[in-house]
Amino acid sequence: MILDSAAVSGRTKTGARRRTAAPLRNPFAASGRGRAAPWFGMAPGLVLFGLFSLVPAVTVVLFSFTDVSGIPGIGWNWVGFKNYTRFFASGEASANLGVLWRTLVFAFCVTVVLNALALGTAVLLNNKIKGAAFFRAIIFMPVVLGVTVTGLIWSLFFNPTGGPAASIWALFGQSSAFLGDPNLALGIVIFVQIWMSLGYSMMIYHAGLMAIPAELYEAATVDGANAFQRFRRITVPLIAPATTVNVLISIIGSLQTYQIIYVLTGSRPSTSVLAMQIFALGFGGSSEQGYASAISMVQFVLTAIISLIALWFLRRQETQL
Repeated sequence: MILDSAAVSGRTKTGARRRTAAPLRNPFAASGRGRAAPWFGMAPGLVLFGLFSLVPAVTVVLFSFTDVSGIPGIGWNWVGFKNYTRFFASGEASANLGVLWRTLVFAFCVTVVLNALALGTAVLLNNKIKGAAFFRAIIFMPVVLGVTVTGLIWSLFFNPTGGPAASIWALFGQSSAFLGDPNLALGIVIFVQIWMSLGYSMMIYHAGLMAIPAELYEAATVDGANAFQRFRRITVPLIAPATTVNVLISIIGSLQTYQIIYVLTGSRPSTSVLAMQIFALGFGGSSEQGYASAISMVQFVLTAIISLIALWFLRRQETQL
């Protein structure tokens, strides 16, 4: 075999030396001080993560097996699984299971309705209609208002003694306590939660839609596909990653929500969910932080199971579409 002399010398035929890309170096594969350098860089973040995430998480697990009250000067004892038995098998079990069921209903309704509305709104505003940017800004505005402001706005709206909702209800000869009505309170809270989160979910879907090439829709239109067929065969499969993100965020967020419920209804039993019960027991008048920690672990396990099942199902759908 005869080798080109220019190739052997590493030069081109014009005499200029060829530049070759330097191989990427793995900073963790270095030796001595080079190996320790990346860890020094990550040390502040790891310390903060340990102090504000890992240590509190481990503490909650340990506290769930104690009767700690959180009141200074009062001792606490190791009680084993007594707090868990109290939640599932004591005289409070019936009420606790009601709270658990209410949490699941709240999370299911918020997740399904929110994602359906967010996807529909994103598709509608992605069609380059006039004023689409303005409408996106209006829909996103509740996200930046904050929970307290949102809660106060809707508390005034549903005020049964002069709020706009009461005035509209009166036009039909009806009256209602709204947030004070056990049959309506949970539905109103679900509505407010969806209204508050719609803009965030819509923007995630909008980002997914913007990544779909317009040529695909043009080719489908030429082939005779109608609007529904284009949505079913092109939009849904290609925004599957955005759907996975939105559904998981909705599930985790709704299973852990208590702020908007507290602002709207306080501690009413008709809207009590697991997170609300944890807040009331841990930081309310009863100061039962050991029992509240046990309920926190129940909430964590519930959230983990539902999230993992949803993630498995959605990832499977992504591969099949």
